[in-house]
Amino acid sequence: MAVREIQTPLDETTIRSLRVGDEVFLSGLLVTARDVAHKYMVEHKPAFLRPLLRGAALYHCGPVMRKERGRWKAVSAGPTTSIREEPYTADVIQNYRVRAIIGKGGMGPRTLEACRRFGAVYLHAIGGAAVTLAQRVVHVREVHMLEEFGMPEACWVFEVDNFPAVVTMDAAGASLHAEIAARSHTALERFLGRAIR
Repeated sequence: MAVREIQTPLDETTIRSLRVGDEVFLSGLLVTARDVAHKYMVEHKPAFLRPLLRGAALYHCGPVMRKERGRWKAVSAGPTTSIREEPYTADVIQNYRVRAIIGKGGMGPRTLEACRRFGAVYLHAIGGAAVTLAQRVVHVREVHMLEEFGMPEACWVFEVDNFPAVVTMDAAGASLHAEIAARSHTALERFLGRAIR
């Protein structure tokens, strides 16, 4: 396990060097997207998002935003549960060449395989620290689909400085989430004294 400072745009060599358990501090562009945006990306393949997402970090986040003197400011920017995006994320990684997915709770085997094939990682952000994480947003560059999707579902383009996270799924095919689930299953069987499905 290592502590790494990484900067967008993220390159494949850097991403493939990260391992489960590494702590990272991400600086650069971070684009938010939740359920509606993921569905839109897969079904409509919007051209305007391609240059933003290539080599970028995609954040599963529905931020609370406020306008101050004509500029947007992130008030709260904590991670949302990532597994809801499992039907879409492999396609998003492949089609947009996103290098990092940030969220909480981990993702499934389809996303893990896309990380392995295309060189991406899943970064686990700190749940319950939404206001603290918002302080890492140093500038709101732009917002897309705000009128169509609403504030939490819009695609916000943040510039972040030393955004903290932990690698829990890597490009070598390792998943801390799957490992913990397997260990928990074994412990439960041991406790019950019988095999369970």
